[in-house]
This record gives sequence, structure tokens and C-alpha cells, in this order.
Amino acid sequence: MTDLQAGQIDTRRFVALARDQTELLEQLPPRYAEVLHGLLDRLESSALFDAESCSFSQRDLTDSMRLWLDKAATQLQA
Repeated sequence: MTDLQAGQIDTRRFVALARDQTELLEQLPPRYAEVLHGLLDRLESSALFDAESCSFSQRDLTDSMRLWLDKAATQLQA
């Protein structure tokens, strides 16, 4: 997430890396995977358009991804 926000990786690479985390997702309740895939779909869509033409704010999506990551980390530590 930090690399994406810093511009060190592009959105496509981030989405691919996130989708490959199947072992981690299996340790979380199913709703976490549903939410993550929805966020990744929107993030991927937002990368196809510039900020003016996309209905998804990339900043809002990355903020939502950060929140998801925080909640997932808390769930995994429980």
C-alpha cells in the first residue's frame, strides 16, 4: 500500500499482488475477501481513467484499502 501511494508500483501491479494473497485471505472471514475484491475492482477501474472522468476517487479508494488492511491485521491478530 505504501509503495502504491508513493508511486513506486503502479495500480495494476498492486492489484495483482493483492489478489495473489490467497493464503492470507483464507485466514480471514469470507466477508473480508468480498470487500477486498470489490475495492480492488474499483481501484483497477479507477486506474483506467484519469481523475476527471472516473466516478471513483483514487484517494478515497486507497484510504479505504488502508482501512481494510488495518481491520484485516486486527482480525488476524485476534
